[in-house]
Amino acid sequence: MSDQPTQKLQKFLADRGFGSRREMERYILEGHVTVNGTVAHRGQRISAIDRVEVKGRRVSKADANMQVRVLIMNKAPGEIVSRKRDSQHRVTVFDTLPNLTHQRWISVGRLDVATSGLLLFTNHGLLAHRLMHPSFVIDREYAVRVFGKLSEEQCQACCEGFEFDGVHHRISDIQYYGGSSSNHWYHVVLMEGRNREIRRVFEHLGLTISRLKRVRFGPVILPTRLRVGKYLEVSPADVNALLRWLDIDTKALSQPQFDKRDSCLIDYPGLDLKPQ
Repeated sequence: MSDQPTQKLQKFLADRGFGSRREMERYILEGHVTVNGTVAHRGQRISAIDRVEVKGRRVSKADANMQVRVLIMNKAPGEIVSRKRDSQHRVTVFDTLPNLTHQRWISVGRLDVATSGLLLFTNHGLLAHRLMHPSFVIDREYAVRVFGKLSEEQCQACCEGFEFDGVHHRISDIQYYGGSSSNHWYHVVLMEGRNREIRRVFEHLGLTISRLKRVRFGPVILPTRLRVGKYLEVSPADVNALLRWLDIDTKALSQPQFDKRDSCLIDYPGLDLKPQ
């Protein structure tokens, strides 16, 4: 028996950019992954001496040194966060992303079809996993336009939360941003991105949302220069800052040369924005 250290197969594949851990677990269950020539099984662990193949392609140990990339998209309303078009043939956010060689873009969370704004993508499974995992307590901020105006009591009720289908939904913070006539803007903060959470809370209060846009994901903000439906690549300095912040070893990760550009990060607890 080998005394080599082991790791979960789905984590090994996600860290090499094949997709999220959940996607890799599905790949394993569907029989697309082999270890030492044998179809892999759920929960399998591997060591450095094992030969892993995905759909017949050998996963090289060198893949661990891949270039870490992060994209920010200003998602347009009407687009779906899915790799495949649905029965209505709606445009997916993956349609316009740059091609990757032997890797896949992983979306960091989702936005529903009617919601626009900031959507993150990365080719690094561990980075995606830590950005999404509740244990890292990363908040999300949204700009919300509603018909009508909340009273102080309603704002307090939003922060106290409501029970829907046995799940407690609440807004961590809400700030009024102005408006006129029947349209009013608020900025709200969530600690988790549950499906339709903001819409359900406002509907419970009798207010209809006419526009919902994510403007921040943790320390990452939506650049004002980024047009709707377009994406930009995050600079190496910002990528390295995110990796350090989430305690991901970057010693072996090479970064491309970019022209100097504005940072997409803001001051945030635990984040070091100083160049390393």
